[in-house]
Amino acid sequence: MPLPRTRGTALRQRLAELRGPDVPAKALDARALAALAANPGCARRAILDGAGVNKAALASALGAPSAFGQSQFALTRGNAFEARVKADGGAELLRLVHEKLDRAAEPPTEARVPDLTATGPQGRTARTALELREATAHPGVWTLLDHPMLALDVAGSPAFLEPDAVVVHPDGSWTVVEIKSFPLLDGSADPAKVGAAARQAAVYVLALEEVAKHLGTEPEGRAGDEEASGRRPEGSSTIVPSTPAEAPRRRSAQGTAPAPRVRHRILLVCPRDFSNLPAASAVDIRKQRAVTARQLARLTRIEDIADELPEGTCFSPELPADELTAAVESVPATYAPECLSACELAFHCRGRSREAGAVTTLGRPARAELGGLETVEDVLAAARGEAGDPGDPAVAALRRAAALRAEALEAACR
Repeated sequence: MPLPRTRGTALRQRLAELRGPDVPAKALDARALAALAANPGCARRAILDGAGVNKAALASALGAPSAFGQSQFALTRGNAFEARVKADGGAELLRLVHEKLDRAAEPPTEARVPDLTATGPQGRTARTALELREATAHPGVWTLLDHPMLALDVAGSPAFLEPDAVVVHPDGSWTVVEIKSFPLLDGSADPAKVGAAARQAAVYVLALEEVAKHLGTEPEGRAGDEEASGRRPEGSSTIVPSTPAEAPRRRSAQGTAPAPRVRHRILLVCPRDFSNLPAASAVDIRKQRAVTARQLARLTRIEDIADELPEGTCFSPELPADELTAAVESVPATYAPECLSACELAFHCRGRSREAGAVTTLGRPARAELGGLETVEDVLAAARGEAGDPGDPAVAALRRAAALRAEALEAACR
């Protein structure tokens, strides 16, 4: 007799059915998650990302391919630059972290660089958490985690995230490192690109805070048992012996250890000017972190969206165009012009929004000013005095603007 499906298993099965038979899931990375958090009212993007649907392939199948994405040349250049930054066990990267974020600490003459290899994203996530716990338990030692794997709950579904690097400082605090291929010219970079990197790093910080919270609830002596032997942790590049000063701390640990501190200043590493030499800047991401956390909390749970879909809904690009269009249109979208730079389905959603005459095509600021008026026809009717409540501030402002325009045109014709 088969075991009953749990709620989590049932949701995964439902999302796999939405994705299509034998269609592999597309991982939800931090860039996509930051874009999703920037538009929390879009149920369409939430369910597609949650189900792991390849939105680029979906957009092409709908006849509205998107140019959104990074060129192969940029990816190759970025990978080469990242390899240079992390060469020699991350010596240059750790030097930049020390210089920009932690001058009071001892210079990183040596560091632990643990091996984070494991099977599957769940295995890598568990291995990352283990190495973070190990590193935090070694005061006075720098640790570099190269491409760790973190997990973050997004609307009831886990998202696995892979930052470029996480550094554990000698005081046990953690820093996210973002490595980008756009240049720092005279010490500054394109504000739009820095902002995007900050929003992406904010997602990593939120995921790290979840790991830190979990470690803070574990018995402090649990990590100490493994430290006492002074052996080399598996995958580490250096031996970190147990010191006499640390022994009383471990022996007396009876309660729970304090949660490690996740720093809210991340290190952004970019090429200096037009060279391939690394330069770095400390970026405060407290604002981006707060906004992202608030927006993610507003997301409708994926299972609630899935429950509202018609039976048999599937987003496989292999479906006939009319069936696929009907499936996509069964999920409400919240289009805004900002989607053009963040979502592969933006052209499709823009076309539908224009067909419906929705005011969202005018942008979020205009949409906010128009209150309950949802279509351009409603706006024009309110301005002409044919519809709308005169007591509504938006309607009153539109009629006043229409009167001023009529006066200006009359004056111009005299």
